[in-house]
Amino acid sequence: MLEFVLPLLFGFLALYLISVRFSRTRRDGEPPLVNGWIPFLGKALEFRKNAHGFLAEHKEQHGDVFTVLIAGKYMTFIMNPLLYPYVIKHGKQLDFHEFSDQVAPVTFGYPPVRSGKFPGMDEHIQRSFRLLQGDNLDNLTESMMGNLMLVFHKDYLDGESEWRTESMYQFCNSVMFEATFLTMYGKPAHTNRHSGMVTLRQDFVKFDNMFPLLIARIPISLLGGTKTIRDKLINYFHPQRMSTWSNTSGFIKERAALFEQYDCMGDVDKAAHHFAILWASVGNTVPATFWAMYYLLTHPEALAVVREEIHCVLKVSGLEADHNRDITFTREQLDSLLYLESSINESLRLSSASMNIRVAQEDFSLRLEGERSIGVRKGDIISLYPQSMHMDPEIYENPEMYKFDRYVEDGKEKTDFYKDGQKLKYYRMPFGSGSTKCPGRYFAVNEIKQFLSLLLLHFDMEVVEGQEPCSLDSSRAGLGILLPATDVQIYYRPRQAREEEGDLCIKEE
Repeated sequence: MLEFVLPLLFGFLALYLISVRFSRTRRDGEPPLVNGWIPFLGKALEFRKNAHGFLAEHKEQHGDVFTVLIAGKYMTFIMNPLLYPYVIKHGKQLDFHEFSDQVAPVTFGYPPVRSGKFPGMDEHIQRSFRLLQGDNLDNLTESMMGNLMLVFHKDYLDGESEWRTESMYQFCNSVMFEATFLTMYGKPAHTNRHSGMVTLRQDFVKFDNMFPLLIARIPISLLGGTKTIRDKLINYFHPQRMSTWSNTSGFIKERAALFEQYDCMGDVDKAAHHFAILWASVGNTVPATFWAMYYLLTHPEALAVVREEIHCVLKVSGLEADHNRDITFTREQLDSLLYLESSINESLRLSSASMNIRVAQEDFSLRLEGERSIGVRKGDIISLYPQSMHMDPEIYENPEMYKFDRYVEDGKEKTDFYKDGQKLKYYRMPFGSGSTKCPGRYFAVNEIKQFLSLLLLHFDMEVVEGQEPCSLDSSRAGLGILLPATDVQIYYRPRQAREEEGDLCIKEE
């Protein structure tokens, strides 16, 4: 009997000592503290299972600011969006780079940029993001349109006009992955498409499935064949291979030229940086495209209005929607698609679960509204979790319902949303906030618009009846756009001409 009791007692003693080592007590002026009973992990398992529900429950118990131990980190959640500006505009006492410097290099396999080994590189990298915005967006938009049509024609449009069956996520992934790849990195010599693209995409999906664990700093050596897969993905971007590609975007060209200025950066490290940009380009865009497509196809009224709007924009430009001819949308035309953009923003509201974080660089008092302030310790993470705002019924009526025109009012974009009678500065945040806002957000929204516009012009498409409504997979909460829990089966065929399309636009003129 004693041989069983003693190990059990020692186990409890070890657990207690670990708990004492990794837990802390609340100080005066600090937010309510939730340690959990599991040493180090704290509330990580509950948070991962249902982050939105977990935070809503603790907001009910502790108010709109509280601190939780999650996987060894103390995270202070700011739950009231009226308080977001106090965090976002705060100075260098709160910094995002410490977190990204620790996580991104380990995840993607390159040395830290701010390690002192590459002086000035970070500043150059930040400046390169301008090539994803402004006038530079025109070239990306034009290139993406051509590459979307290339993939659509080669894989889905050329051939029989009969109905075919496909998985919706697989459809979105195959088109958006390759079209985005071609737009960013260019084409191989003497051909329009890269060889091995299917294998590359499959390996990317395998890596992406492990991404939440890598971000949680689980050593890649413990994740089966993930390192081998990552090495294959990195090798695809070897500088010698990339040097033979043409029509590469200005953004990637500038980054490649920058890396060449550092003799201490090896070819594998350069390739790893390019691989990281691939993940940034498609890791969230593909599921965002899926949800935008899914909600349109499952809401006939939204589908009809958006399709009519696309035809109207073409007619105003003197173009006719010809199902047998490629159509090019300019950036100005895409910007004018008010209902399409609203439908995309609504699907982003429903599917995004990103977490905006800042790391405290010292012990200090974070001032919120009025005389209110909270004590923050060095190394603590200040977290904004916009999904809680997106699903707040005070801000959004019937927040769980898809309303394609939620962001349209009086013929223009609706930007007035309120909490406690006060207008919100931040009311929709799928792309982060402040200095850490996604620099490629304009390109991402544009390419989703392009994908959907071409889809509605060139395809007849229906969701196969009898399927359960698609739900969110919450296992990636905090990392961006949630994936679907299951895929959705669809029918599709090249679109048959309809004489009535565009009639509403003509009548309104």
